[in-house]
Amino acid sequence: MRIGIVAGEASGDYLGARLVAALRKRWPQIEFEGIAGPRMQAEGVHSLYPMEALSVRGYVEVLRHLPRLLGIRRDLARHFIAHPPTLFIGVDAPDFNLGLELRLKRANIAAVHCVAPTVWAWRKGRLPGIRRAVTALLAIFPFEPPLFKAAGIPTSYIGHPIAAELPDPPSRAAARELLRLPAQAPVIALLPGSRQSELHYHAALFIETARLLHQRMPELRFLVPLATRETHEMFQTAIWKAAAGELPITVMHGHATQALTAADLALVASGTATLEAALCGCPMVVTYRLSALTARLVRARKHLPFVSLPNILAGDWMVPSCCRKTPPHRIWRARWAI
Repeated sequence: MRIGIVAGEASGDYLGARLVAALRKRWPQIEFEGIAGPRMQAEGVHSLYPMEALSVRGYVEVLRHLPRLLGIRRDLARHFIAHPPTLFIGVDAPDFNLGLELRLKRANIAAVHCVAPTVWAWRKGRLPGIRRAVTALLAIFPFEPPLFKAAGIPTSYIGHPIAAELPDPPSRAAARELLRLPAQAPVIALLPGSRQSELHYHAALFIETARLLHQRMPELRFLVPLATRETHEMFQTAIWKAAAGELPITVMHGHATQALTAADLALVASGTATLEAALCGCPMVVTYRLSALTARLVRARKHLPFVSLPNILAGDWMVPSCCRKTPPHRIWRARWAI
């Protein structure tokens, strides 16, 4: 058995790796190929392109890379149609994967999309296109299947694996001991995103925020867990460009769960990391930076007032969001409002 699979970012790589591992337990001889990050490759997925080639977010940002992205998708479609897999699985990255899934489904290749597109939050008009593109949909939130089934899309709820992996409750003392942090030191975790495009927008912003906070509280320490070697190097370069080498910032390879468990507060780029912070019991402020045009387009097409996953799941303002008018020095104070 051979399965095609494509993930476009670190969170998709995480979900894809769990899915691949679960399928291998049932069918040990199964083969996977497509586009994979380090976690999926560690599970034996053969990657035809580097995952970072797809890690682009936002309308304007995608336009800059559109010819390359379309070329990759076209090549993948030709490859899988010429060498049909038993099944194709697109992991998140809907703007890339749904177009690929449509071509494969038309070629009589079953196409499953893992992580239901967030039509409940914005761009509800995508439902007919999703129905045409996929054979089945896998949802990670319990409120999603009724919405998609009502639109005629076969949907199964599989849950979010992060909820099963985190300790309950996580031990702050153990996390601080593992990271060699003093028990009483005030610590902030900075999670600027998993994509290189996100680091482009967030690295300098997060470093400047850390500088302003440190001026007011010199005893503060900062932890920055980053998913890939490329984003790690980008953040280190941003520290150098900002002449912020004197700040007590520890840039880490992974270990986001430990950083969030050990921290008193987190500044988090909107995404899966907000759910991880909530499950770790870490108070957080959520922010996100896009180009001005992309931000205006997103605001015009969204259906919910919320952006972060904890707020969406709770249906209430559980987590404060930081807008461009929020002074960075107020972020530390925000922990008391949570």
